[in-house]
Amino acid sequence: MGNHQLTSLIKMANQIAANNTHIGDDAAEAKMVADHLTKFWARSMKAQITDYLKEDGSELTPIAKQAVASL
Repeated sequence: MGNHQLTSLIKMANQIAANNTHIGDDAAEAKMVADHLTKFWARSMKAQITDYLKEDGSELTPIAKQAVASL
């Protein structure tokens, strides 16, 4: 995946996290995001975002980071 694709994945992960912040429990919200990524993202997408988190991860929100770390 190119840099543009990684940028898109980061944006999508952050948007999914933002849409699941209504619970008020970071662990539960991160689990919801991780469940979504597991169900709807291709294996290659999950691998790319996981690699990004391991290398840097600075553009991911805290909830998105927790979710990606649990994949």
